Amino acid sequence: MKTVRLDITKDHCPMTFVKTKLELEKLQKGDILEVILKEGEPLENVPKTVTEQGNKVIDIKKIQDDIHMVIIEKG
Repeated sequence: MKTVRLDITKDHCPMTFVKTKLELEKLQKGDILEVILKEGEPLENVPKTVTEQGNKVIDIKKIQDDIHMVIIEKG
């Protein structure tokens, strides 16, 4: 099992999800993807969409004022 970190704080929807999906496609089942993103649309859409695609959101942590880390396990 490996852990990969993806910073999409400079991206906007729908690119936030596109980049997250592309990164998840490189991983094996059970691997962890830590996605760093901004509040608002990315924080609402990325966890919802990765869950709909069969992955598991393990945790969402606030790391700065408007920056969060979404920890995803590839399903």
